Amino acid sequence: MSDTIEIDGVKLHLAKPDRSAGEWIGQREVLKQLLACWLVVDDSDLPLAPRLVGSPGVGKTTLGIAAAKVRQQDLYIYQCTADTRPEDLLVTPVLAESGSIKYHASSLVTAMVRGKICILDEGNRMNEKSWASLAPLLDHRRYVESIVAGVTIHAHRDFRCAVTMNDDESTFEIPDYILSRLQPTLTLGHPGRDEELAILKYHLPFAEAEMLNLTVEFLQQAHTLKLDFSTRDGINILRYAMKRLAQDASHPIAKDLVWQEALVNCLGDEALDLNRLSARRQQSLGGNAIPLGLGDFFFNPNDELHPDFEDDELDDEDDRDDDDEDDDEDD
Repeated sequence: MSDTIEIDGVKLHLAKPDRSAGEWIGQREVLKQLLACWLVVDDSDLPLAPRLVGSPGVGKTTLGIAAAKVRQQDLYIYQCTADTRPEDLLVTPVLAESGSIKYHASSLVTAMVRGKICILDEGNRMNEKSWASLAPLLDHRRYVESIVAGVTIHAHRDFRCAVTMNDDESTFEIPDYILSRLQPTLTLGHPGRDEELAILKYHLPFAEAEMLNLTVEFLQQAHTLKLDFSTRDGINILRYAMKRLAQDASHPIAKDLVWQEALVNCLGDEALDLNRLSARRQQSLGGNAIPLGLGDFFFNPNDELHPDFEDDELDDEDDRDDDDEDDDEDD
């Protein structure tokens, strides 16, 4: 396949496709929904450009990779940032050694002209000026205009795209005229326990069962408490923990201590106290949930090693001792 293409006398140097491996595990419905958005059911029909919304680390980009594999099309990923300019999105001029100007097509434009798939990653980190340059691409016109190269670039009929967006506050507000073009919204949630365990095993087939279970229990309780810890965080915790175990293989150390060290080093000291994190969140939202702490998945609540364990028999004995002391004072 040629690395260049000529449009209206202007030669564009094309980008390379993304070759990342990725398998979509669980949540099959949202994969079907994305594939449906990209279907064309009539000659007069056009594909949709959906936005994939969810917390960081839930697999939005992986979903796009998996959908591209199902369609057997090359995938191009463009990472959106706060300082992305329209020329970055489309065509960038580069000064060659000969002193001449070369025009480099972005991954988005390359996907357009080759009839492939492009994921605009973390789209709500991009400013309105850059989004405005994509307005004609995202409606029935399906083209972009490069002011730098002085050309209008039309999308191939097989071109498909989607935009990932994190549902956090460190983003730009996308204008309504763009959001009306980025439909529908496909929401990704955190996976269930079995799915999350399968994802961890897929990425870390060498991880020990005990470490896997500790990580899954932590993540599932975090999801229940609506804390922002993701499967990606779990992968990083496990990867670090397994490296520490391998490093000290000649001097075995307690696996739960290694796991706690990995938790703190990856997510910070606060991650050790789900109770405090949950209480803080509930306080800010005005709720009254009963949170869980780290001890809740290391020990049974009735285990005397649990931090909140209360022995009723000991309490009764203490009460009897207090009564005896009171009787002695009365005598």
